[in-house]
Amino acid sequence: MAINGSMKTLVVDDMATMRKIIKRMLTQIGFTNLEEAEDGKPAWEKILAAQERGDPYQFIVSDWNMPDMSGLDLLKHMREDERFKSTPFLMITAEAEQSNVVIAVKAGVSNFIVKPFSQETLKEKLDKIFNK
Repeated sequence: MAINGSMKTLVVDDMATMRKIIKRMLTQIGFTNLEEAEDGKPAWEKILAAQERGDPYQFIVSDWNMPDMSGLDLLKHMREDERFKSTPFLMITAEAEQSNVVIAVKAGVSNFIVKPFSQETLKEKLDKIFNK
């Protein structure tokens, strides 16, 4: 599946500045349908509501460390629900620990990126997710 810039994408991070940076990078790569959530909990609610409306998110970009619901917990919720099992999910984290990568992969993450990162790195990760 090639990158489709118009796919409905949710950017989840508890830091507004980081959401803005990620959205700007995605826009420069060609994404046009971006929404955001400030934590995993409201993100999960948005994901469920969008599904109910018949307009599901097609891609999730989420930070790992958030106060109410972590990106890992959000990923687990998605992978446990048949409707979201195959939704592409990019995890972003400041933690470069190899054990975290293993945990995320076991939970079903599509790819993983460590902060700080460049737009080129983001594009490479997206290419790996969507050009399998």
